[in-house]
Formats: sequence, structure tokens, C-alpha cells
Amino acid sequence: MIKSAPYDSAAFGMPAWEIAEYTAATLAAADGMPGLQTIKVEPLADKALLQRHGFHYCDTLLATRAGAARLRPVAPRAGLTIARIDAGHADAAAALAICHGAFAHGRFHRDYQLPRAGADVRYDNWLRQLLAAGNVWGLYADGLLSGFIGHSGACLVLHAVAAECRGQGLAKHWWHLAASELFAAGHAEVTSSISAANVAIMNLYASLGFAFDHPQDVYHRIVPQAKEPT
Repeated sequence: MIKSAPYDSAAFGMPAWEIAEYTAATLAAADGMPGLQTIKVEPLADKALLQRHGFHYCDTLLATRAGAARLRPVAPRAGLTIARIDAGHADAAAALAICHGAFAHGRFHRDYQLPRAGADVRYDNWLRQLLAAGNVWGLYADGLLSGFIGHSGACLVLHAVAAECRGQGLAKHWWHLAASELFAAGHAEVTSSISAANVAIMNLYASLGFAFDHPQDVYHRIVPQAKEPT
């Protein structure tokens, strides 16, 4: 019901927890666990219990998915390719530079109680993990690294495009290439989870034929460490 979140802990320098059950008993148990706590609840759930326990809203996540039959065709565009990169690749450092500070819509950046520097580190560390596992595609425009897509199985879990390449209609080509590779590898469905506040990425997935479902509201709180008696 309550599990440790080590990547959040490493980024913010405090214990961190994921609360998997929205009940009075679980929240009462979590009251005695100092650190950053995250809970995801259905949008129509009564939030009064969360408010009583000091949680604050951070984000709404949407699941998105498409099978091969739903994926809309995209005409190839010259010079746009994807290629596997890992921690030892020459472009790994460039991918990390693109990642750093790219996730303004993420729940960690939107949480006013958390330092932005820690939020940046959270996503940087995630990309390092994906690079170490060899689960990242570099996105290339005329041979130059212009972004990345990290995945876990058939789920696209972390992705960003370099600032100078946004708003040009390039992303749909890279995303189509990535989804096509996953289908070619035998996956029946490609999925992702995105912030409802990130309209650009929502439009990208919609343009490729992805459907949206299973919204979840994300709440945080920080439980302070109890003071030692004097």
C-alpha cells in the first residue's frame, strides 16, 4: 500500500513514498512517514480526505495507446531518423543536455513545494537509467541529435525534443518511427502516460491516432521529520 520511491528520494534528498491505496487507514499510516509522498486518484474521487491530510494537487495524467491498425500513416521526411543510443554512446551527453530542464509540465516541476533543480535531476536520473538499460532512441535531423525517446517495453516513458526543433512538425515523424519499431518487434500495442497540461504532446499523440483513457489526478505532500524532544 505504501512503497519507497528511491528515484524521487535521490533527486530531492529526502525519503519518498508512493501511496497505492486511497483509504483513511492508509493515509493515517502514511502520516508517520516523513518525506515526499505521492498518490494517484480517480478524477471524480472525493478529495476531502486528501485535503484533510495536507495533500496538494500537482497534475492529471492520461494514458494513451494505439495498436498497429490505429497508427496513422506519416509520409517519410528526408533526414529524420531514429537510432539506439546507450550510456556509452557518443550522443549520450547531448541527450542528457536536452533532457535537463525540458519537463516544465511534469508533476515535480509543478509542485511549488519542490525545488526546480531537484525536479530537473529527477528526470536526468531517469534518462541515465534508461540509457544504461539501452532503452533510448536518439532522434536525428540530418545526422544531428535533436531529441530522445526512452521506453520500457512498449511504453514510451520519457521523451523530449531539443528546443530549436520544436514547433516544426518534426516530432510526429520520430514518434511514428519509434512506434513502428515496437510493432515490428512484436508488440501489439504502444502506450504512454502524459500530462493533461502538455497540450503539444497530447496533440502529437492524437495526430498519430492514439486514444486516451484512464485519467488520474496526482497529489503530493511533504511530511516533515518529527523534531527530537529537547
